[in-house]
Amino acid sequence: MSEPLWTPSPETVASTNMSRFMAYLSEELGLSFDGYDDLHEWSVNNIPEFWDAVRKFTGVEFSQQPRSILENPSMPGARWFEGAKLNFAQNLLRYRDDRTALIAVREGGNVDRRISYAQLYLETARLAHFLIKCGVSKGDRVAGFMPNRPETVIAMLAAASLGAVWSSCSPDFGFKGVMDRFGQIKPKVLISADGYFYNGKSFDSLQRTAHVASEIDSIEKVIVVPFVSESPDLSALPKGVAWSEALDNDAVEIEFAQEPFDHPLYIMYSSGTTGVPKCIVHGAGGTLLQHAKELLLHTDLKREDCIFYFTTCGWMMWNWLVSSLFSGSAVVLYDGSPAHPDASVLWKMAEELGVTVFGTSAKFISMCEKTGVKPGRDFTLSKLRAVLSTGSPLSVEGFRWVYREVKTDVQLASIAGGTDLISCFMLGSPLSPVYEGEIQKRGLGMKVEAWNDEGRPVIGEKAELVCTAPFPSMPVYFWNDPGNEKYLDAYFRDFPGVWRHGDYIEITEHGGVIVHGRSDATLNPGGVRIGTAEIDRQVEAMEEVMDCLVAGQRWQDDVRVILFVVLKPGIELDEALVKKIKQHIRSNTTPRHVPAKIIAVPDIPRTLSGKKVELAVTRLIHGEEVKNRDALANPEALDAFAGLEELAS
Repeated sequence: MSEPLWTPSPETVASTNMSRFMAYLSEELGLSFDGYDDLHEWSVNNIPEFWDAVRKFTGVEFSQQPRSILENPSMPGARWFEGAKLNFAQNLLRYRDDRTALIAVREGGNVDRRISYAQLYLETARLAHFLIKCGVSKGDRVAGFMPNRPETVIAMLAAASLGAVWSSCSPDFGFKGVMDRFGQIKPKVLISADGYFYNGKSFDSLQRTAHVASEIDSIEKVIVVPFVSESPDLSALPKGVAWSEALDNDAVEIEFAQEPFDHPLYIMYSSGTTGVPKCIVHGAGGTLLQHAKELLLHTDLKREDCIFYFTTCGWMMWNWLVSSLFSGSAVVLYDGSPAHPDASVLWKMAEELGVTVFGTSAKFISMCEKTGVKPGRDFTLSKLRAVLSTGSPLSVEGFRWVYREVKTDVQLASIAGGTDLISCFMLGSPLSPVYEGEIQKRGLGMKVEAWNDEGRPVIGEKAELVCTAPFPSMPVYFWNDPGNEKYLDAYFRDFPGVWRHGDYIEITEHGGVIVHGRSDATLNPGGVRIGTAEIDRQVEAMEEVMDCLVAGQRWQDDVRVILFVVLKPGIELDEALVKKIKQHIRSNTTPRHVPAKIIAVPDIPRTLSGKKVELAVTRLIHGEEVKNRDALANPEALDAFAGLEELAS
């Protein structure tokens, strides 16, 4: 058994919300637990009792109590907290004091605004008042085409306070990308910044905003937030109104609409790299309860914490981060490039703001390692207690880098879930050790298993990630999906009544989880199943390689592995390096993992949430068209793959 990289001290364990939760269960239900694994086992075998205990312990507020906790405990179709009434925004605004709620940080690390919980409530009240004047009511959609700013949070809270449905995408989406999303859901109000900053440059948003507003006839009002300029020109927006005008009223209280537990709160979107994005509707109660569990128990968030997650408003981690307001913590909103003016900017910000929970992606950690960033040497990170990583599997070298270059006494919580559940299947446990390459634990109340081809759960083997019991944050439905056909196809066709997520995982002897990549991007050379992440891990650990992507090419009645690499500046893909890469993969995996071809490219195409798009590249190397390029953060990266269907010749 390998040695852990980090183990919480007894004093740390005793002070956690998780330990308090176990004490609560002991007092209220007469239960006792021998650590996290024991608690998890109880939670997945007593689903209704567990989620009701979470609701009561975390203080989720219902204005009307439920008749039952869980009816029809099947998937799909489970009904949670029937008869309950609540409001999501009311729960996130339960603090109204002068403690800091939001810290707005511009690209480069400059703080330009701090907002207290009292001020957040007041500005939400004023925007809600304006939305009511605009005719927004229960079920109407309010859309945000916004950077990661306090105004975005305020707009979401104001919409949710009325029982309206919030949906957002970041301003780097092209016109088609916005239309593919908002064009489907028909918002009544659109909220947009005049522009945004990235990598030291400013970009205009108003032209696209005007185009979108003219094309979607349901939009009755466009609220424009000044960000790039102090007084944006709204002459091209006949439905436009300035943010300051929208807040120019004397409202001081919010009349929160009380809605059922599964009342729609958010519309999220699938990546859309293979077609028009699916519109995934999430309910207010399920989102709140799941986030309360993950933030208060798994992340151990408390009022004195300062939490940061690098995200845009087009990624579900934004929604997850904003739910931190429920804990009363200070929430850092950073907008712009995480590497401008250099890759140390976010660590410098963490020092200056006293960040206690630092959230990022595996790609960012890899970039820091490759570019020689040394946060622990260059910055005082005494308050930092947890580093969170998601977006893609965190490599073994990524784990080692954090403990070598950031801090030895820190909980590194790799987390994984998705837009589909607006939360996590696997994440951190403040009670448990951290082992390199492993997500610490499966989430409480999440009956996650690894199923082999025969549909049997296995330990220590790569198999399909499934969830065999319902959970509150399952989508309520998909937008415009008669008969739930898209919903069923997405999760339940392979194993009826069991959620199949589309990832390969391995549950380890520690009770941790290793993610082996997407099962729908699996390679099968010689009939051997290979997860792309298995090769990624090895290649990304090499000092010459900045990034990589693995795809499978149909070849001579079989599949062969093609590896694309982005090399460090000044490095060339010569015969010696090709041989070195292949030998490194062979030594650490199997001969079947060794690529038939290794090709250097300038960049790896990724979605706006940072995920590699293996399927799009696979299409290109088979001469097929990738239609929805607007779903990518860097669509120009695809150009290097065009014509590669001839690479075998």
